[in-house]
Amino acid sequence: MSAPGHRRLGGTIVAATHNKGKLAEIRDLVGPYGIEVLSAGELHLPEPEETGDSFVANALIKARAAAEGSKRPALADDSGICVVGLEGAPGIYSARWAGKSGDFAPAMARIETELKARGALRAWRAYFVSALALAWPDGHVETFEGRVDGELTFPPRGTAGFGYDPIFIPDGHARTFGEMTASEKHGLPADGSIALSHRARAFQRLARACL
Repeated sequence: MSAPGHRRLGGTIVAATHNKGKLAEIRDLVGPYGIEVLSAGELHLPEPEETGDSFVANALIKARAAAEGSKRPALADDSGICVVGLEGAPGIYSARWAGKSGDFAPAMARIETELKARGALRAWRAYFVSALALAWPDGHVETFEGRVDGELTFPPRGTAGFGYDPIFIPDGHARTFGEMTASEKHGLPADGSIALSHRARAFQRLARACL
């Protein structure tokens, strides 16, 4: 049963994304609950302009657009990396730093260049944030957030994952997200303990409330 005050999620939902890596992670997370996932890309839904000033605001924009366009419940993720030494940049602009091509190699190089330009000598701290938004065609919405802290490393290491994963080492680990398997990164511990990735942590909160 869903938690009091929350709406139960089931059946088929739309993942409000055109990003194949993010879609794969969402399918991995909801699959064990018997939920089928279609993507906004597969349904040829347009990508709305992300004009929000926070991860939550942008997730809501995407979820509402997908729910309205598909007439189904929609799940959107807005996530990014926040570098402490860059005052939280790129933050909500994480995807935009990769440009329309979606190539994150120049974006990761930009982070390194800008940190070095500031003469940072200490460990380069950063954190990933994920905001998940659920929207129904009738206008009902719910949001959940997750965060994981760690350090940056250069050059990038690993080819698993996507985005900025190859430069991020989560606290308590020696490998980057880019060097971890999907199950290591966003698997949900059977004992109910906190998951590793920001998206999995946000999803744990969603699952407790709506699944």
